[in-house]
Amino acid sequence: MYLPSIPRARKRTVRPVWLAVCTALLLSTPAIHAQDEKPGIAFSTIEPDAPLPAGWKNLPVAHGKPTTQYTLVRDGHTTVLQADANRSASALMHEGNIDLVRTPVVAWRWKAERPIEGADNRVGSKEDAPARLVFTFDGDKSKLSLFDRAKMDLAKRLGGEELPYATLMYIWSTTAAPGTVIANPHTDRVQMIVVSGLPGDAGQWQSLRRNIVQDYERIFHEPPGQISGYGLLTDTDNTGTTTRAWYGDIQFLPGP
Repeated sequence: MYLPSIPRARKRTVRPVWLAVCTALLLSTPAIHAQDEKPGIAFSTIEPDAPLPAGWKNLPVAHGKPTTQYTLVRDGHTTVLQADANRSASALMHEGNIDLVRTPVVAWRWKAERPIEGADNRVGSKEDAPARLVFTFDGDKSKLSLFDRAKMDLAKRLGGEELPYATLMYIWSTTAAPGTVIANPHTDRVQMIVVSGLPGDAGQWQSLRRNIVQDYERIFHEPPGQISGYGLLTDTDNTGTTTRAWYGDIQFLPGP
C-alpha cells in the first residue's frame, strides 16, 4: 500500500497522528467485506508468528516514515499482539463492521511495558502513547462549525483524503488521570479518553471495558454515526523514543 507524503514545501516537523491514521484508513482497501466478518479480533486463537489476520492492515503515517511493528507472540498459554515502536507510528486498523445498536460495549486487554519518556497527549510535539484503541465515525459534516470544516479542508489538501467526522480513542497515558478526556492538540474532532497509566499499571495486563455509545454521546453531545474503522495504535514518532506494548482479544458486547 502506498501513502502519499505531505508535499515538502508544506511538510511539518510533527505530523498529527489523528490525520495520519484517518487518512491511511481511508486510503486502504479492505481485504474482505465488513458484513462477512464478526467484529473484534481473537488473537488468542491464532498461532504465534502467524501473519496478521485478514482484514487488518498496518497503516503507516506517511510514505517513508517508520512503521510500528505488530507481531503475534506467545504470552503464557495464549497468543497476543506485540507492538514495537521505534520513533515510529502506524496503526493496525480494520474497516468498521460494528453494529452499535446491538453491541455498544468494547472489552479488551492490553499491557504497556513502561511509560513513554517525555510524552504528553495534550501537546502536539509530544503526542505519543504506548497503547491506544481507535474508533473513527461517519457523520454529517455540514453540521460542523466553519472552523472545523476549514481544518478538515486543510487536512484534505495535505493528506489527499476526507477525514472522518469524528474520532474517539482510549489511551494509556501518565500525564492525566484515568477518566480524563483530552482533545487532540490539533482538532477537537479527535477526542481521547485516558483509561490506563496509573502508578503500577506498567508491565501489568489490564482488562478494560467501555460503552462506546455512552462515551461518544458524552463527549460529542450527539449520538454516534456508523463506525468507519477501528484498530490499535502504538506510536513514538513525536518523542523519538521506543516503546513496547501487548494487546489481547477485542470483543464487542451488548450493553450496558
